[in-house]
Amino acid sequence: MNDDTVYVGNAGHDAPLDRGWLLGHFKDPGDPRHSSDVEIKWGTHPPGDRRAQWATGEVRTALLVLISGRFRIELPDRTVVLSRQGDYVVWGKGVDHSWVAEEESVVLTVRWPSISGWRVD
Repeated sequence: MNDDTVYVGNAGHDAPLDRGWLLGHFKDPGDPRHSSDVEIKWGTHPPGDRRAQWATGEVRTALLVLISGRFRIELPDRTVVLSRQGDYVVWGKGVDHSWVAEEESVVLTVRWPSISGWRVD
């Protein structure tokens, strides 16, 4: 059932429609998935997939949770490898980052607030 106040979907199906993002400022204002408070992404990554470039000048806080696979987050002063389902990392404002899927991986990312202008093609 999808109307102005309720959206029912499947992350695996919906994620590819908007580069993995399920919720955030980029959804149409009448869509219940529109939010300027938070963004949620269902990321599916083949082995060796990596972020095109480092995210710098970050003004948001992020939480990344490993659903399956093995996923490496690169931070300025350390590298974090998520290898067990449920492993997660949180980084705050001002923390540059990048990532690499060491194995086929599924990750859930939550960022807040949802701010336009941070897209990397």
